[in-house]
Amino acid sequence: MLDIKAVRQDPEGIAKALATRGFAFDAQQFKELDARRKQADVDSQNLLAERKSASKKIGVLVGQGMSVIDAKAQVNETLQNIAAQIDDLTEQAKQVQGELEELLLSIPNVPAAEVPAGASEDDNLEVCRWGEAGPFDFEVKDHVALGEALRQLDSETASKITGSRFTVMYGGLAGLHRALIQFMLNLHTQEHGYTEIYVPYIVNRESLQGTGQLPKFEEDLFKLRAEQDLYLIPTAEVPVTNVARDRIFEDTELGADGVKFACHTPCFRSEAGSYGRDTRGLIRQHQFEKVELVRLVRPQQSAEALEQLTGHAEKVLQLLELPYRKVILCGGDLGFSACKTYDLEVWLPAQDTYREISSCSNFGDYQARRMQARWRNPATGKPELLHTINGSGLAVGRTLVAVMENHQQSDGTIRIPRVLQPYMNGLTILGG
Repeated sequence: MLDIKAVRQDPEGIAKALATRGFAFDAQQFKELDARRKQADVDSQNLLAERKSASKKIGVLVGQGMSVIDAKAQVNETLQNIAAQIDDLTEQAKQVQGELEELLLSIPNVPAAEVPAGASEDDNLEVCRWGEAGPFDFEVKDHVALGEALRQLDSETASKITGSRFTVMYGGLAGLHRALIQFMLNLHTQEHGYTEIYVPYIVNRESLQGTGQLPKFEEDLFKLRAEQDLYLIPTAEVPVTNVARDRIFEDTELGADGVKFACHTPCFRSEAGSYGRDTRGLIRQHQFEKVELVRLVRPQQSAEALEQLTGHAEKVLQLLELPYRKVILCGGDLGFSACKTYDLEVWLPAQDTYREISSCSNFGDYQARRMQARWRNPATGKPELLHTINGSGLAVGRTLVAVMENHQQSDGTIRIPRVLQPYMNGLTILGG
């Protein structure tokens, strides 16, 4: 969440910054709530002082000739009245504090200064392109047609087993999917210096609130039994980043580049806002796999860490010989918790367009403040908030789609990229 001190200092400035991402922050509502909280604190302090003063009156009243019993009775009546007022003010302050916290949890992160203005994905700015997007000298097929022709992609059986937006894969295609996961993990751990981590696929409300999925995006989640308040993870970002919740890292634990985690998990999303979109194939599934990259760094390192992490995701695409482009998201397309995001969009020839395959984001101290994820600054000896960065390295299903479509051949077979062949027992062609 945002730093309440910064919001108090310049609520109108915060409102202006948030407007660049299309969020209407009611600065007046915040000021009124904060004023009520402050007044409750002042009134409580005054009553505490009054109670202290009243306690001293017993001796004064006795000195004026009143009996001890009568003096205590008079003062106790006053003290009881003050105590009731303090209890009432305490409840008021608690209520106002709860409203303030609820308001802060609903406010997205402030975009970084370099984030371009814009209302939607149409206003995102292209940074660069890599690779040649086609052309093919034959009519290309989409990944569904390719997979079904090979009898290795089956949505009909998945619908029978579960429902729509699920897929069954067989044989070489299932192997290729697994090969992509192992290749990505090896690349990031062996060449990019990430530590592999295994995490639960079920998380509690506090974890989702820590990374910003709750309370705003509950409809996008798969919730388990209501009384347990547990959810299937929408992304490994949630459990991996929460490793740092309520923790203080010593500076030596961060090393030169901070903490770097690589994690493979399934992900589960209800896709509540995508009715009618990408209903065929692997593009938008309720269950899919990702290899996620997460970094926990000192504040002064986060800008460079985002560039590095994005480069690590790009390397996967380059080694798989997949054309892509990198864009910086405008304010209106920025994710709730992010202050800056690069999207990597892979070329899909059957759609004749680029589609997102990875979002790499810097969250600044936004998530860390929610989670109280901190490090001890050796210069001051005091705990300070970490910065968090993450991104897909990559979304496995969409990578499989891109490999199938970009490396398809005229006879319907699929060429296996050289870097994946060792994971496929030397197989060079799928379907040959």
